[in-house]
Amino acid sequence: MIKSNKAYIGIGSNLGDRRRNINKAIELVRLIKGVEFKNISSIYETEPVGGPEQSKFLNGVFEIETNLKPPALLKHLKDIEKHLGRKKNLRDGPRTIDLDILLYGNKKIKTKELTIPHPRMHKREFVLKGLKELTRNTL
Repeated sequence: MIKSNKAYIGIGSNLGDRRRNINKAIELVRLIKGVEFKNISSIYETEPVGGPEQSKFLNGVFEIETNLKPPALLKHLKDIEKHLGRKKNLRDGPRTIDLDILLYGNKKIKTKELTIPHPRMHKREFVLKGLKELTRNTL
């Protein structure tokens, strides 16, 4: 039997219909074989961090259970971003959707493509608030 791992994913959007983009991304995450969607934090409106001048984000964190290995999960998340029109033109630039693996069980990973825990999550207030909200009853 394949072990299931709890993972937390950061989600954000600041282009187009931000709420619709988030809802559509979650709908697509729910369709990934090997992923069970568990819960989502509140959605926060946040100022962009870094990058060019741009619109405010809607951001949150969601929890999943998955038997996918982190690189496979990342590929699915990047496919969803691409499907929803994300273009990688500019670092920290505006985006229709952003999906980041924040935590994956107690794993520590550092490759060119993926770092877990997410290296900047402690600098994102919405991530800390969202994680606290989702884990409040499990500690």
